[in-house]
Amino acid sequence: MKTLQFRQAIAEAMSEEMRRDESIYLMGEEVAEYNGAYKASKGMLDEFGPKRVIDTPISELGFAGIGVGSTMTGNRPIIEFMTFNFALVGIDQIINNAAKIRQMSGGQFPCPIVFRGPTASAGQLAATHSQAFESWYANCPGLKVVVPSNPADAKGLLKAAIRDNDPVIFMESEQMYGDKGEVPEGDYTIPLGVADIRREGKDVTIVSFGKIIKEADKAADELEKEGISCEIIDLRTVKPLDYEAVLKSVKKTNRLVILEEAWPFGNVATEITYHVQAHAFDYLDAPIVKINTADTPAPYSPVLLEEWLPNYKDVVEAVKRVLYK
Repeated sequence: MKTLQFRQAIAEAMSEEMRRDESIYLMGEEVAEYNGAYKASKGMLDEFGPKRVIDTPISELGFAGIGVGSTMTGNRPIIEFMTFNFALVGIDQIINNAAKIRQMSGGQFPCPIVFRGPTASAGQLAATHSQAFESWYANCPGLKVVVPSNPADAKGLLKAAIRDNDPVIFMESEQMYGDKGEVPEGDYTIPLGVADIRREGKDVTIVSFGKIIKEADKAADELEKEGISCEIIDLRTVKPLDYEAVLKSVKKTNRLVILEEAWPFGNVATEITYHVQAHAFDYLDAPIVKINTADTPAPYSPVLLEEWLPNYKDVVEAVKRVLYK
């Protein structure tokens, strides 16, 4: 094992795959000369040159479309958005083209493309730069959605995403690029659609993903001091979602709390809640509790932002609620 920052794990994954397969290229704003807006492509221009690490104008619709079209001529592009908030400008290419090419061509054209970049809030970036769209993209058939929470998962999942023959939405976090963690040496992948049991426990299941899962970890540490044992499941992949891992855990603990940085209406937590009540209702000893952001755009004020965004105290409260404490 070696210790890498999250951004280094991302760069390693892309570089290793580009060395392995010459049809892979990286394109986006600032990915080349500037080494990436968050330095997640540092050194790649020097190694692979301007034909495979390509800076673009500020035109997400344009370069997303170029990427999608290039898959039809045998390429496997990685398209970086400086933030997924900007992907809204190119969402027509993602939803109407990337997600549908395989079916609409009768299987003649797979679309092996990765759209990657930061998601959700990252401090005081205001409402239009602090949005989580995981559930939006997961709602669209034809797309896979990946949200890693640590450097090792980021590298293994990104390599798997790049090798996948379907379009993958790979969502990171600006607040995690500097996070350090142990990463296995050598070539490895993590299969899409397989959750990770981040922490084993017996009293309650906590399901989460992405950077907000750190709040679940803090809550579990606090609750352990009171003799409450939490099992934490990191989904890692939102679509396909590992329902079986969630159901197995709920059948063991009989209680479920879901923590997700997203607006409360129609999100990933809602889908999990439905699935668990449909397939494990008799195992539940308490109603499921889901924790989300407030149902408003993200505020700029730090005081309001703190109230808007879920934290470990909310998780502690929710766990005690399902335990009737």
